[in-house]
Amino acid sequence: MTTEPIAVRADPPVHLDLPPAHLELTWRPLHAGDAGQLHGLMTVVAEADGSPARMSRAMVDEIFAEPWRDMQRDSLGGFDGGGALRAFAIVAVRPGDVRTVRAFLQGGVHPAWRGRGIGRAVLAWLEGRGRQKLAESGKELPARLAVFVDEHARDNRRLYAAAGFSPIRWYTEMRRDLADPLPDVSVDGVRIEPWRPELDEAVRLAHNEAFADHWGSEPRAPEEWKHGPHFMPEWTFVALAGDEVVGYVLSGRYDDDFPVVGYSFGYSELLGVRRAWRGRGIAVALLADAMAAYRASGMAYAMLGVDTANPSGAHGLYERLGYRAVHGEVLYSVEI
Repeated sequence: MTTEPIAVRADPPVHLDLPPAHLELTWRPLHAGDAGQLHGLMTVVAEADGSPARMSRAMVDEIFAEPWRDMQRDSLGGFDGGGALRAFAIVAVRPGDVRTVRAFLQGGVHPAWRGRGIGRAVLAWLEGRGRQKLAESGKELPARLAVFVDEHARDNRRLYAAAGFSPIRWYTEMRRDLADPLPDVSVDGVRIEPWRPELDEAVRLAHNEAFADHWGSEPRAPEEWKHGPHFMPEWTFVALAGDEVVGYVLSGRYDDDFPVVGYSFGYSELLGVRRAWRGRGIAVALLADAMAAYRASGMAYAMLGVDTANPSGAHGLYERLGYRAVHGEVLYSVEI
């Protein structure tokens, strides 16, 4: 139970200092004209850190286009003397949080500029701005500074641990070979149909209900429920009982990742079944249709991510369906 107001608990800095001049970078907010450089830097950072995922240019452009962000105040770029972007920092607090207000921190430093203290300075700015954002939210809720780190990225993990962040949740990326036989399942009284735009608001509401008992999940406000540039409507399915949406699987295609991991895949972004409808095989039916669609499009694998402590037992379900772990992420946080 929180007792102090969020503006006190968050302990926001009154003045947010830029990283010091001796780091030899010039700092300013990022804007849409920096998208190309930001994409390039994110790619180089991901390669250096051995990450299996890549931010596409379209995903970077989307960061600048999202209406609920304030990049003028919530981003920072460090530029060298030639105008090249060498470090970045972005803070995001989503508008839909109603149980825990979360400040997500994202940053990176070009590998050629590491070892100079820039990473620590970027993280200090991220934490300071994150605390300010939490205080500015005015939401009298538990609060969290949060950052996702690849499980194998030991240097990054040490950086966050040294700054007082703690690992509190583990997430696993899993894949399934689509050459294996797919499950054949039907559910009495429920039909699986392709996604269509007129169902989308009902899917959003079903998602908010389905994930209400999932740790760390918050409702998606309408302005957040915008399908990204890699959304695949033809790989996305909805479970209906009459006209009622009872479950869904939303899928994406990430071609930039294919050469990195060495295979093609369809990604099940969100899979949910409303609580009253669980235990009937709806999730399996949805995944089966999605996997069939991936395979029909020539994909080699189906992939998804799961919270290892998911209360619905999803991790075990996916293993029984032939999914196997291939990569892990850790959520580091400061709980406020």
